[in-house]
Amino acid sequence: MTKKRIFFTGGTGKAGKYAIKYLLEQGHSVMNVDLKPLDYPGVDNLIADITDSGQIFNAMTSYAGLDELESGEGVPKFDAVVHFAAIPRILIKTDNETFRVNTIGTYNIIEAAVKLGIKKIIIASSETTYGICFSDGKTDPKVLPLEEDYDVDPMDSYGLSKVVNEKTARSFQRRSGFDIYALRIGNVIEPHEYAELFPHYFKHPEVRRRNAFCYIDARDLGQIVDLCLKKDGLGFQIFNAGNDQNGANISTKELAEKFFPNVPLSREMGENEALFSNRKIREVLGFKEQHNWQKYINY
Repeated sequence: MTKKRIFFTGGTGKAGKYAIKYLLEQGHSVMNVDLKPLDYPGVDNLIADITDSGQIFNAMTSYAGLDELESGEGVPKFDAVVHFAAIPRILIKTDNETFRVNTIGTYNIIEAAVKLGIKKIIIASSETTYGICFSDGKTDPKVLPLEEDYDVDPMDSYGLSKVVNEKTARSFQRRSGFDIYALRIGNVIEPHEYAELFPHYFKHPEVRRRNAFCYIDARDLGQIVDLCLKKDGLGFQIFNAGNDQNGANISTKELAEKFFPNVPLSREMGENEALFSNRKIREVLGFKEQHNWQKYINY
């Protein structure tokens, strides 16, 4: 695959910094657009507010670094936009501010990319769209496994903002014909967090019910983003971004029976197959996980 010039928002965050690292390793060039710079070799940074449409149009038509001045041919065009910038969950900002930043910011990013003719756009959606994670009380999903055709119905401002963003992406895809892919990202796990978090999860699996026991290794998320960059012609798509197995040391059948006893299964599932299904990214994108939790912790 040819090297791509990528406009990446939110690369200073937990998920973004690993995705950027992976993209750089694949030979791409990345400009990180965020409120804080990412201090990592090879990354160009630009400080911009995603809720300001003028700043976003300006950033998307900007040089990424001083080296790009050398050709004398003007500002090169970005080949792809990867949009991760957001308020990352509820209870950080007020609900209305979370909704405003996440929805207006995403609208501005996609609008600018489409109007500037950038034909590959990847946005971060969330597993919270399925309506379990931040619900009031213990909520059952309508069916398991959680797959992309689910009628998503969150009751919180963050999950709702991500549903709106998916609709925004679909709308712009219809008018442009470009590829716009939304990644419903599972609970992101950094390498050091296996030893820090998973022993507690295994002793108290109930704490992971709100996530439907899902996780995505931050490095595997980088692979998923790169696979999206490589896969052209799919139009608007939603992909669950999760690892192959549950973040639990008991079988899928046991998890379903113990924690979701009243929820029907839509199909037969593998012994440890994730309830937050990643079947689509495996079949459509060719995802092959590299960082299963079992590599890092013995249980």
